[in-house]
Amino acid sequence: MRAPSVCRGTHLGFWVTVLLLVRFCYYCTADNSFQVLGVGECVDCKKNNIKSSHAFSGLRVAIECKDANGQLKTRGAGELDKQGKFTVKIPREIVKDDGELKEECFAQLHSASNAPCPTHNGLESSKIILQSNKENGKHKFGPAGKLAFSPITCTSAFLWPHFNYPPLPKLLPFPTTHPWFNHPWYKPLPKMHFPPLVFPPLPPKYFHPPIYKKPFPPPVPVYEKPLPPPAPVYEKPLPPPVHVEPPPVPVYVKPLPPPVPVYAKPLPPPVPIYKPPSTPTYKKPCPPIIPHLPPLPKFPPIPKLPPIYKKPLPHFPKFPPKSYHHPKFGYWPPHPPYSSHP
Repeated sequence: MRAPSVCRGTHLGFWVTVLLLVRFCYYCTADNSFQVLGVGECVDCKKNNIKSSHAFSGLRVAIECKDANGQLKTRGAGELDKQGKFTVKIPREIVKDDGELKEECFAQLHSASNAPCPTHNGLESSKIILQSNKENGKHKFGPAGKLAFSPITCTSAFLWPHFNYPPLPKLLPFPTTHPWFNHPWYKPLPKMHFPPLVFPPLPPKYFHPPIYKKPFPPPVPVYEKPLPPPAPVYEKPLPPPVHVEPPPVPVYVKPLPPPVPVYAKPLPPPVPIYKPPSTPTYKKPCPPIIPHLPPLPKFPPIPKLPPIYKKPLPHFPKFPPKSYHHPKFGYWPPHPPYSSHP
């Protein structure tokens, strides 16, 4: 009776182990069957002459979902390739049996510095929706539109961070004047004064008589059919606002009573001490240092000297003109001509 019970226990343990392994493998492969596929779009790359592969490098996409409390939680993350495509795996727990999501999820783009990037197409374009149900054994989700961004507000790894160059060396101060300018050998040049420029007057301008042209006839009016009124554009309503938890109730601490004032008895005023006034001392005045002198006597005026007249100089006689011998007539003079007077 003991042998069959042992065999039954062995078979039961074997099948339980097989079932656990199958369930574990099912859960391992189930995570790969739920994916979010999408494409990023650079808005200003062509305008700023930036390659798309450079703008996509280092950017990440995070799938954020709202839980029961209304708070966003990250359910998956992935990076963009050179073409801007991304694939993010999400857990099985947030997917219903019919393939729809249990929570409201959005795709959030992050820069190379892991900072959230603003969306250009609104919040509805980044909402995650079901695209295909069990295609090739996988549930494919994706955002409602493309994740549009600008390289100015969402910096990639190619454009961030900049290389930290060493600081520039400090140069000597530039001299204000050359040392030769103040040298005593180089004296300043004198100022040059030029006469004012005087231009001849311009000739009178000749005006031609006016030419009158025949006016053109008025244009024929063109009557165009008025355009129809524009069709109204109906926008989708915004998603419900995110519930914000109220702030905690402040705790008020009862203030302490004011301290009891301590009144000290004032001191009596000090007793005045009266001293007798001192007797004044009178000093005898000193005699003046400079004695009084008698006034100076009046002297007679000094007589004026007579004027001195100089005799005029005699007239200086003129020298007679000196004649020179011409070299073409006769002989050469015996001595070169010279002037005996200046």
